[in-house]
Amino acid sequence: MKKPSAEKALAKISGSLVLVGAGKMGSAMLDGWLARGLHPKKLVVIEPEPGNAVKALARRGVTLNPKGNAAAASAIVIAVKPQTAPDAVPPLSPYAGKNTLVLSIMAGRTIGFFETSLPPGAAIVRAMPNTPAAIGRGIAVACPNAHVSARQRKLAGDLLAAIGTVEWVTDETLMDAVTALSGSGPAYVFLLAEAMTKAGIAAGLPAALAGRLARETVAGSGELLHRSELDAATLRQNVTSPGGTTAAALEVLMGPGGFDALLTRAIAAATRRSRQLAG
Repeated sequence: MKKPSAEKALAKISGSLVLVGAGKMGSAMLDGWLARGLHPKKLVVIEPEPGNAVKALARRGVTLNPKGNAAAASAIVIAVKPQTAPDAVPPLSPYAGKNTLVLSIMAGRTIGFFETSLPPGAAIVRAMPNTPAAIGRGIAVACPNAHVSARQRKLAGDLLAAIGTVEWVTDETLMDAVTALSGSGPAYVFLLAEAMTKAGIAAGLPAALAGRLARETVAGSGELLHRSELDAATLRQNVTSPGGTTAAALEVLMGPGGFDALLTRAIAAATRRSRQLAG
């Protein structure tokens, strides 16, 4: 979904938008919504330990940790840790009217969990974004339940598009692998930069220079991949001259027990953990 359409749609939300959890991901979404025209007075934030940025938004009109009766919202976005869900989700029922969209970005927690924790017939979208959302370059995969209307699906897409690209699936069982690949994926890329730095130091480079070279190489290569119409395999081949230095390195990385095998095992482990979090 295009960001301009998200901006237009967010400005037109008629009811309130409730954000539950204003940690790193919740705050990134919050910033994205406000930057794209959502009026602060339409926002309700539930966060037991709000940071200074959230407190500052309260002075701009955002309702922080309201007390008293709750009114049904246009959407509830749940961004708390999955371990806290059994305590955090049931109290949200007063906000969940018959036309309310419930959008969860919690790892592991299934649509079934929300269907048993919220009023019957709740429209629920389970999504998994990733941390590049903090700079508007994330990617999220979303999966709706049977009660989500076309209008609510568009609203969920608009809310997620404020922090990056949105993809949809209808098979919820895919969400564990999504979590393992793109949800946890930024950590794999940061580990690559970390490992490249250590390897550069081992090869004789000063630590500060090795760190800069690794950081800029990973960041620049990611941006090239983002902008290019070529796939990753072709871009890799374009860097690799037969018999050259890159080819020598790739013989190690692509050999038995190398990069492919390690990542396959890593993503399988993360997928299993995502399933365990579902209970």
